[in-house]
Amino acid sequence: MGTYRNILLAVDFSRDSESVGQRAAALARESAAALTLIHVVAPVYQEPLYDGVLTLPLDLEAQLVEAADRSLRDLSQRIGAPEAERVVEVGTAKSVIVEAARDRGADLVVVGSHGAHGLGLLLGSTANAILHAAPCDVLAVRVPG
Repeated sequence: MGTYRNILLAVDFSRDSESVGQRAAALARESAAALTLIHVVAPVYQEPLYDGVLTLPLDLEAQLVEAADRSLRDLSQRIGAPEAERVVEVGTAKSVIVEAARDRGADLVVVGSHGAHGLGLLLGSTANAILHAAPCDVLAVRVPG
C-alpha cells in the first residue's frame, strides 16, 4: 500500500461519522492527500395522493441536499479538515460513491463499517457493495454496531 493522493470519505451521518472522518483526515494529512467528503441523499419519490395533491413538499429533496451540505461543512470542521471538498449527490449510495471515486481519480475510499453477524453482513450492505465495485482501495473503518 503506497501513499494516497486523493481520498474520498463516504459519510452517512451516523453517530460514528466523526470517528471515521477523523481517521480519513489523519490519513490525508499523513499522505498530503486531497480529501473529499461525500454524502448521498436518497431520491425522494412523490406520488399524487388524490387529485394532484402531493404527499410531500415539492422541494423536500432540495432541502435534504442543503441540510446535508451544511452537515458536511460542520463535519469537515470537527475532523480538522475545513479545506476538504464537500459533495452531496442524489441517488443510490453505492452507485454514486463508486462513480465519484472513478470521476475524481480517488485512490482510497473510506467508509464506516458496522460489525454484524454472518459474512454477508460483515461490512454492511453499502460498504460491502463499495468494496466490490470501487476502482481503488477501500478502507472500512470498524465502528460499534
